[in-house]
Formats: sequence, C-alpha cells, structure tokens
Amino acid sequence: MSYQPLKGQTALVTGASSGIGLGVARALGAAGADVVVNYVSAPEAAERVAEEIRAGGSRAFAIRADVSREDQVRGMFAQMLEAWRGIDILVNNAGLQKDAAFGEMTLEQWNAVIGVNLTGMFLCSREAVRAMVRRGARPEVSRAAGKIICVSSVHEVIPWAGHANYAASKGGVKLLMQTMAQELAPARIRVNSIAPGAIQTPINREAWETPQALKSLLTLIPYGRIGQPEASAAWRSSSPPTTPTTSTARRLSWTAG
Repeated sequence: MSYQPLKGQTALVTGASSGIGLGVARALGAAGADVVVNYVSAPEAAERVAEEIRAGGSRAFAIRADVSREDQVRGMFAQMLEAWRGIDILVNNAGLQKDAAFGEMTLEQWNAVIGVNLTGMFLCSREAVRAMVRRGARPEVSRAAGKIICVSSVHEVIPWAGHANYAASKGGVKLLMQTMAQELAPARIRVNSIAPGAIQTPINREAWETPQALKSLLTLIPYGRIGQPEASAAWRSSSPPTTPTTSTARRLSWTAG
C-alpha cells in the first residue's frame, strides 16, 4: 500500500498542465491529496493530469484561470471552495519567460512576466490565506491551518543577463515568500519556497533541446545532468517514510503535511 501522508487534504497547483506543476500535481495526488489542476491553455493536457490523479484514488478536476487576473483567480478559488469547502495546500507554480536584451525589452514583456510570476503569486496566496484563516487548523489532518509553497528559481539570487524581467520576478518571490512566512506564522499558515536550477521543461527548451546547448548547460551543473520535473515534486508516496530513499520525501512531506 502506498504511503499517503496528505490524505484528507485539498491542494491547488497553478500552472499544473505541464512541467514542474504537472510533476507536483501528480505527486500530491499520489500522496493522497485531492488536487485542483490549474491551467491557462492546453485544457486537454490539464484534464489528462486530473484523470491520472483520479485513477490513483484521489479527487481532481481542472480549472482554467490566468493567475495574473484578479477576477479569474477569485473565480477559481470560489469554484474550488464550493466543491471542497476548503484548501489546505497552495502550490504557486505558474510562471513564464519573455526574454529580451534589456535595451530591447518592451513594457508588455516586462508586465507579462511580473504579472504571472509575481502578481499571480500574490493573488493566489491572498485568496488561499483568506480561506485558510476562515476555516482554521484541522488537527486530524495537519498541525498547520494551511501550507503555501512558492516555486521560485535560482535566479532569485543569481543575475541572468537577457532575462531581467524573469530574474526580477523571482527576486520578488523570495521576499514575498519570506514576508508571508513571517506575517502568517501566528495564523498557523506555513509558507516555504523551492528555488530549482535547470529543470527540463518547455519554458527553457532552448537550453537543452540540442546536444550542443545541453553540453554547455551541463558545464554549470556539478551533478552532471539536468533536473526533471518530478525532482521538484518532492512528495514521495511509493514507500513508507522509514526507508532511506525517502529522506527528501520526509523533509517535503513536512512542508506540505
């Protein structure tokens, strides 16, 4: 029988139809959580993720919402709360890149990235916090009233020429997460972030899709391989937490548990 530390909890993962979000949504479902799969395009892909989660025994459904739009974020949370009466876990994952040399970057490119990567985290986190505070902690499933996990990037601290909008958004995520963690702790809402390095997802395809590009990228990675989306979804549910292979799972099951 699989280990399901998140049984009885509900989760929302933004940008869950591909990449890191897809891996996180799958892992949350495997760990027992019921999952809302958020997407902004590719409804067929989002529904496939939800179907896979349901096939594993957890509830799941897909909701389309642009996280940079306040009305759509509110609508998404209203739909989730009507169906499940609460939210235990929010994974702020939705993100995009619109790269340009700094002197050539347009205001549209700047605003689009800041809007999704940073403002989207604010809007989703605010709605989640309101719902978590209203319901309060449920000791039978978690010691916390809620958990918010922000997917950031190593570029929250590492400058990235040609990607000023992206790096600025992730630097903002770092301090947004830390400030929320400080402010929301008295309400028993736990806030953390993860800052992955290079992960093999569609957002950075140019960095790995050719042998030459991949070879250049790997010179920067001591481990000698590019990360996979599943590695960022660090909730492991295939074995109980007493096995040596689940040390990472124990750490991050605590984050979401």
